[in-house]
Parts: sequence; C-alpha cells; structure tokens
Amino acid sequence: MRVGPAGISITTFGTGLVLIYTLLITFSDAITKYLAQSYGAPQLLSIIALLIALMSLGSSRVRGEKVTLRTNFPGVMAMRAALTVVATVMFFYALATLALAQVFLFVALVPLLSALMSGPILGERVRPAAWVALGCGFLGVLCMVEIRLSTITTGHIAAFIGAVSGTGSIVLSRYIGRRENTPLAQVFYPQLAVFLSMLLLAPLGWQPMPLFDLMMAVLCAVVLFSARLLLVIALRHLTAYAVTPLMNLQFVWMVLIGLVVFNEVPQASTLIGAIIVMVSGAYLVFDQSQAETAPDHAMPVSFRKPVLARG
Repeated sequence: MRVGPAGISITTFGTGLVLIYTLLITFSDAITKYLAQSYGAPQLLSIIALLIALMSLGSSRVRGEKVTLRTNFPGVMAMRAALTVVATVMFFYALATLALAQVFLFVALVPLLSALMSGPILGERVRPAAWVALGCGFLGVLCMVEIRLSTITTGHIAAFIGAVSGTGSIVLSRYIGRRENTPLAQVFYPQLAVFLSMLLLAPLGWQPMPLFDLMMAVLCAVVLFSARLLLVIALRHLTAYAVTPLMNLQFVWMVLIGLVVFNEVPQASTLIGAIIVMVSGAYLVFDQSQAETAPDHAMPVSFRKPVLARG
C-alpha cells in the first residue's frame, strides 16, 4: 500500500484533501453568486484571477522555489489553461442565472465525463464496478434536480459546456501531476489565462465596487487559490474518476448555503439523490483503496506506468 505524509495511506490523504476542497469551492461559489448579481463576468473574474495568480507567484517566492512555476509540459499546460478559461466563464454565467442546486446537476456530470476522458488521455482503466457506481451517482443527481426540455435555458447550456471543459482541465491536471510536482504552476498559468482573457473585456461596463464587495472578491480569491491548490495535489494521488465523485459532496454544502443564504428550499427527492451520490462516491474511494493494496499484476492500468505519449 502506498503511504502519504505522516504515514497516512495515499487514498486517505487524497480523500481528505478533496473533502476540504469541496467546502472551500462551495464557499467561493456562494460568494460568486452574490457578486454576479451586481457585476459582469469580465470585471469580477479578472480581479479574482489576478489575485490568485499573484498569490501563486508570491507563494513561490516566499518558499524560495522560483522553479515551481516552470513546467516541462507547456503544450498540455496551455490546453489546461484554455479549458479553465472556458469552464470559468461558463460556470460564472450559470451561477448568475440558475439556482445552486441546478448548477450542481452539471457538476455531477464531471465524474462520468472524467471516466470517459481518463482512458484515452491518461490510460486509466475504469473497473466495471466503478462504472456502476458512477452511473448510480448520476441517477442520484437526476433525483435531485428536475429539469425538463421545455425548461432548459442558456444557463443550463453554459453549465454543460462548463462541465465538459472543466473535466478536461481536471484530467490534464492529473496528466501533468503524474509527471512533475508543480502544483503552484498548475494554479498560476490557468488563472493568468483567465485574467488576460477577461482583461480585454473588463473596461466595458466596469462598475465601481464598494469596500465590502471588494473585500468579498479578495476573500473569494483566497478561498479559490487554496481550493485549486488542494485539488491539484489530490489529483497526484487519486485517479480522476475517484476524485470527481467526491467533489459531488459540494451538493450538500450547496443545499445548505442555498437554504440559509438564498432561501432555496430543497425537496425530499433532492435529499434522497444526495444520499445516493455520497454512497457512490464513497464506493469509488473504496474501489481505489482496494486497487492500491492489490499486487502489481492485478492493478488496473491507472496504477501502473502512464501509457500516453509525452505531452
């Protein structure tokens, strides 16, 4: 069995990081939803992305590890950055127009999408039992949010595009993370790309921000920086299809925040679906822990040497 920091198993260590990530990312989503009601995407995203990029750069300098912002896979990093820009803009629009629980429906697509992408991109074979758990998890999500064809809006379409591009970014993060230990670089370059993209449009419709809103934007940046760094580290230790179902725990926090802050009351079917999602996510973590303890010849492709050609 592979062991992480302080003698903790790799699966336990990675799972703990993802759980903390879900708390942080949901908190940042709530702040984004609040700010999105008053400011356009270019203005808000350019401020937050710049702050995150500066925090990445500053962390590198403080630690005396300037080389941590270098990468041996510039092409893959550029693709990850481009996908991050698309996902950020799409989810911002979705958060501004949809209830938090409806946005989560598309976040919950990420485990299935990551399983589909992990094979051709990472050479990680998803075991049959894991496919069953992934399917159950998505069925649980369908129980949570009722969306009919007649009710689909541009917000739903944006959320779907965000889910696909966001999954691609996550999978490429694991691709890079399995080959080099540069978590700060993986946060810095995608956020720099978001900042530069949004900066071109930010002057159009720029609105003055009162001190409270500016402080909320700074808080959002700090939380997002911490969350993205934790996710990059977790993806070095867990397969993408095991990490992403754990991210579905965001739904629990989304429901609580939606209820307390935005007065969005969940239905009974929503709570039942949440339980199904959490159980399926827990099984996928168990499935990976079993694969860790298996002898090398019995391990799935994901725990052997990567088979994809160099990036």
